[in-house]
Amino acid sequence: MRSKLLQMLMAQQGKFVSGEAISNYLGCSRTAVWKHIEELRKAGYKVEAIPRKGYRVIHQPNLLTKNEIKAGLTTKYIGKNVVYEQSVSSTQEIAHRIASDGAEEGTVIVADEQLGGKGRLGRPWFSPIGSGIWMSLILKPKIPPQQAPQLTLLTAVAVIRGIKEQTGLHCDIKWPNDILLNGKKLVGILTEMQADPDQIHSVIIGIGINVNQDFFPEEIKEIATSLKIEKGEEINRASVMQSIMVQFEQLYELFLDEGFLPIKHMWEAHAITIGRRITARTITNSIQGYAKGITDDGVLLLEDDLGTIHKIYSADIEFNVTNS
Repeated sequence: MRSKLLQMLMAQQGKFVSGEAISNYLGCSRTAVWKHIEELRKAGYKVEAIPRKGYRVIHQPNLLTKNEIKAGLTTKYIGKNVVYEQSVSSTQEIAHRIASDGAEEGTVIVADEQLGGKGRLGRPWFSPIGSGIWMSLILKPKIPPQQAPQLTLLTAVAVIRGIKEQTGLHCDIKWPNDILLNGKKLVGILTEMQADPDQIHSVIIGIGINVNQDFFPEEIKEIATSLKIEKGEEINRASVMQSIMVQFEQLYELFLDEGFLPIKHMWEAHAITIGRRITARTITNSIQGYAKGITDDGVLLLEDDLGTIHKIYSADIEFNVTNS
């Protein structure tokens, strides 16, 4: 009931809603409406009440629970089913389990804290409580398994657009899955599959966003940043997450309808890897040269000093000192 009330108030974007309208919508008495309003206030919401006008939300707390995420969300299916946990080892682990159990496409798993968050190659991801967005998204696209990495690049574009919409901050993409702000890492993206050789069952996209951290551990404080540090003010996490999900759904439907090419152009507009001299460290070796672009499949093209073009499917990318 409280969730429905919150969604109704947030959908009005600061306009008053009469007690009668709320009562009819919820199917309860005006006294019950008042009690639910009081519960919202206890949870940190500032709700203004004026006789003959009704109620409106004038401040929402910086929470990231199921109610806050869904209140005012305008997507058709991305985020319509939210699994929220206060503290987990990893949202990816939960997503894999419930995807195997038949969770619907668009299901989002979000936690206020990750104790064992992981990035690429199993590296730990700093995920302190109450400060960031730690989420996993379950997709079930009808595409060949070899096209699944394209969804990582699509996700990067959606995240950048959502962040800009809410904060005005302009981010950059470092191939394949890092989002940087003023040269420091802000977002990590991890794409995993449940698939047979010829068929995808689920694609699970993990997204970790540093939102309101004031500090980072010694080993990463020189290379990591947060939206709060860069903006100079606290950022509402639920609003950022909602904007990202709206952007993701629009891009995902474009991708399914028209393929990767329009997404590629958007990704390239934000990419800072292209045209720079880099070192690509793969599992087997290191290659130096200039990043020439990406293929229509999202594979990085690197031209070495002998003019040979290498296709880089997975690697750690380092910018050479000569670029700085």
